[in-house]
Amino acid sequence: MTQSTIPVPEPDEASRPFFDGAAEGRLMLMRCIDCQTWRLPARQHCDVCLSDRYTWEPASGRGRVRTFGIMHQRYHPAFQVPYNVTVVELEEGPRLPTNLVDVTNEAIYVGMPVEVVFERYDDVTLPRFRPARDL
Repeated sequence: MTQSTIPVPEPDEASRPFFDGAAEGRLMLMRCIDCQTWRLPARQHCDVCLSDRYTWEPASGRGRVRTFGIMHQRYHPAFQVPYNVTVVELEEGPRLPTNLVDVTNEAIYVGMPVEVVFERYDDVTLPRFRPARDL
């Protein structure tokens, strides 16, 4: 478990399957029952067909770096600068804000193939991504 006082999300009823899946080592996403479009837990309805019907399904955990930034200013006392803030476009389509691990900030590039890993912080497990090892 990573010991830290960094700010972490507090799962609520709507996001609990996402965080429960992460605690079990699975990246869970919402999937529209009507048109099969994948989405992140923050969405109340499908962006394609506007349906509010969905299931929770495991995602592949693979994607590519869509964009990233390197933060040099400390916005919280627990953050170690510099750190990356990255948006990963998952194979399923949704874009997930996260951090890359197991890579130097200088080695990150747009289009980099990545895979999910999970880091536990106190009572919540968060998906992070590292360079893909099997591509």
